[in-house]
Amino acid sequence: MGLYDSVFTLIDLRSFSNLWFWIVLAVTWSIASHYVIGVPFDMVLRARRQKGTAMADLEAMVELQLRRRARIFQSGGPLLVGLWAAMLTVVALLGFYYRIEFAQALTLLAVPLTAVMALSLRLTARLRVEQPREEALTRRLTWHRLLIQIIGVLSILVTALWGMWHNLSLNVLGS
Repeated sequence: MGLYDSVFTLIDLRSFSNLWFWIVLAVTWSIASHYVIGVPFDMVLRARRQKGTAMADLEAMVELQLRRRARIFQSGGPLLVGLWAAMLTVVALLGFYYRIEFAQALTLLAVPLTAVMALSLRLTARLRVEQPREEALTRRLTWHRLLIQIIGVLSILVTALWGMWHNLSLNVLGS
C-alpha cells in the first residue's frame, strides 16, 4: 500500500464506516451543547454558584451575543435562511434520492443542527424582549442547553441506527 492509498484511506468519504465521521459527530454535538447562544456554559454554572461579578459577566456576555445575533439576522437573515434551506435540500436529495453516503451523513448532521439554530434564534428573540436577569437568565440558558442535549442524543441515535443499517446492508463482496 503506497502513500496515495494511505492518504485516501484516511480521508475516505464512506462516512458511516469511517472513524473520522463519528469523531466529528461527537465533537459537533459537544460544542453545540457547550455554547448556548454563543455563551460558554461554564459561565452559566459559575454565575449560578458565585453570583456577583460572575453573574455580571454572564449578563454582559449574553447581551453581547444577543446584539450580535440580532444584527446578523437583521442584515442578512432571510438570505441566510434561504441559502441554508437550498443547501440542505440539495444535500438531502443527493443523500437520500441519489444514495450518496457522504451526503446522507451531512444531512443527518445538518438537519438537527438546523433545529438547534432555530431554537437558538427563538431564544435570542425572547431574551431580547423579556430581558431576564440573574436566576431567570441562568434557568433559561440551562433549559435551552438541555433541549440541545436532547436533540443531540436523538441525532446521534438516529445517525448510529442509520449508519448501522447502511453498513449491514452493503454487500460484503461489493457486487
